[in-house]
Amino acid sequence: MKRWLSWWDGRVVLLALDVAVAAAVIVVTLAGGDPRDPHPALYVPAVVVSGVALLARRRWPFLVLLVAVGCMPAGVTLLPLMVAQYSVAVRHGVSVVTGLAVVVAGIAGNVVPVLRDSASFTLVVIVLGFFVLGPALAGLWMHQRAALLGVLRDRAEEAERTRTLLADQAVFAERRRIAREMHDVVAHRVTAVALQAGALSLRAPDEKTEQAAETIRATSAVALDELRGILRVLRDDAPDAGPGVLASLEELVAEVAATGARVELTLPDPLPAVPDQVGRAVYRVVQESLTNAGKHAPHAAVDVRLAVTGDRLTVEVTNRLTPHGSAVPGSGYGLVGMRERVELAGGDLRTGPTGDGRFRVHAEFRVGEGM
Repeated sequence: MKRWLSWWDGRVVLLALDVAVAAAVIVVTLAGGDPRDPHPALYVPAVVVSGVALLARRRWPFLVLLVAVGCMPAGVTLLPLMVAQYSVAVRHGVSVVTGLAVVVAGIAGNVVPVLRDSASFTLVVIVLGFFVLGPALAGLWMHQRAALLGVLRDRAEEAERTRTLLADQAVFAERRRIAREMHDVVAHRVTAVALQAGALSLRAPDEKTEQAAETIRATSAVALDELRGILRVLRDDAPDAGPGVLASLEELVAEVAATGARVELTLPDPLPAVPDQVGRAVYRVVQESLTNAGKHAPHAAVDVRLAVTGDRLTVEVTNRLTPHGSAVPGSGYGLVGMRERVELAGGDLRTGPTGDGRFRVHAEFRVGEGM
């Protein structure tokens, strides 16, 4: 059923219209026709065949036209011919010239011999004009109208794509502007806080003040590291896809270790090539995990491990839980953002304490041909 409806673009309305047209042509032709020699017995079958053939006019209009011309010797009227000629013009446009040649040949062989009086030429002109040129011109108009609508639709889609591209460019430019402002306004001030806290820790009058200053310095360093990650996202300067993303984890760990944290990184050898989205997700998981470990377990060692097993890439970051975490408040959005990024990359994220007094972040991604 669906295959047959494909002739009518899957629309039952068009099928019903063609059935109605075919039935009307058969009824009108039988009611107004006058079977004539030498083949009166073929008249009714020819009328039925030419009418039923109109059901295929959307799929094979030229074939239907040939059927209509072929039925003319049996006395069939020009009504099926008009519908077929219109269908050829609608479907093929300027190719209707071929259909016109077929129709003119058919009329010349079947109608002209009947016209013997002095009005024959005038009558032939009227017949050709009304029954041939009229449907052809109407079909050509419909064909050109459909072509024009298609061009306008393509232009509208192109304009929409251009508008989307311009909007994306505007968003990109705004992101870079925000990144510059954040760097100028925030990064410089946080850097100043870190430097002043470091100077205070060196000149502190007592141990308590020195510890507080060191905490401020370490927290400022972590804040700067987080800010750099935000700026990379805003500027779209995140590491490239492939092994380069995973190799950049060494730089990330080195930056965190420079603040006094104890971080051990284990990477597979060789580093696997991963899609861009997976690489960014891995980088984000490690970055956010190190940030959370620095906040909530500032003096605990952190173990970062990447491993490849078959078509699976696993990322695991663990640190020992401390009796009293840092007083630095957290928004709670870090784990949420991590989970969203991992899921967008087609991975799975599990976080929480383990049975041996450690906190673990475990992410798993599909890599290789199985993606």
